[in-house]
Amino acid sequence: MTVPRGAAGQSVRSPTLPPHVEEVRARVSNWGRWGDDDQRGCANLLDEAAARRGTACVRTGERISLALPLGPDGPQVGQPAHRSNPVLEPLVVNQRDPHAPGVWAASDDAVHMATCAGTHVDTLAHVSYDGLIWNGFPASSVSPETGASVCGAETLTPIMTRGVVVDLGRLRGVEALDEIDPGYAVTGDDLDEAYAAAGLRPEPGDVVLLRTGSVRHLHAGRRELYTLGDRYRFPGPSLGSVEWVRRHDLAGLFTDTYAYEAFPPPSEDWSDTLCVHMLHLRDIGLLQGQNWDLEALSARCAEEARWDVLLVATPEPIVGATSAPVSPVAVL
Repeated sequence: MTVPRGAAGQSVRSPTLPPHVEEVRARVSNWGRWGDDDQRGCANLLDEAAARRGTACVRTGERISLALPLGPDGPQVGQPAHRSNPVLEPLVVNQRDPHAPGVWAASDDAVHMATCAGTHVDTLAHVSYDGLIWNGFPASSVSPETGASVCGAETLTPIMTRGVVVDLGRLRGVEALDEIDPGYAVTGDDLDEAYAAAGLRPEPGDVVLLRTGSVRHLHAGRRELYTLGDRYRFPGPSLGSVEWVRRHDLAGLFTDTYAYEAFPPPSEDWSDTLCVHMLHLRDIGLLQGQNWDLEALSARCAEEARWDVLLVATPEPIVGATSAPVSPVAVL
């Protein structure tokens, strides 16, 4: 497919990007690294070596789901207004096909939901700035009629690699990061500390499973606190972690939060809002997503005194979607 685009591999400077974000972008961009027409980004790092490293983490075979239930009590509370929790519509209930033999009856149903309503993976078409998405494809390649004509959910790669659970709250001796600071901004130094405490070193193709503890609010019925934060303050990866992610060639980073990244952003005027989204997706090509439930997994990792697992996750290949529901599983 040929799509009009910016020149992949070349620096495209946005006149509106805050200078401190532009400085990071210039250092971390992966444009052109896997070819001018690449739509997979850091998923290219999910190679056979990453899969073997992941399977080497399996010791007991215990499996833990990292997915939130898809139902009316999900995290969507109307911000943004267009996102909705799943609505189940029974289509057929205990009915038989009168034209088919036998005595069977069956039920069928349909579901309506935002693709990022629950546990999900964002595609590389999800966020743009300066009129461009990942690798220099135009933001106009996402249309109201067909969705994403490039970098849609059908291009996402099944994930099978080593997942490294990072639980900085537990490392600091508290239940969750918001007990330290509701807007705790995770840095590269924090990630170095977590890997070192786990006796691990970053490897290309790793996926970081960043537990902030925020999802406990959702489990406790505090949906607005989970989704809207404490006065719009959220813990998560910050601009100060982006170069670490690129330097160590992570394939992905997933969080147990609604906002994904730390809020408020670095600038007092919020001109750099979603700077981590922008740099991760548009410039690095990182797999990222929110609403991953890491509570049970982190507890088991603490009990076992180990923080590496086999992560298996296949995003739903919804053609043209800019996010994809996923039901990830960690295998200990």
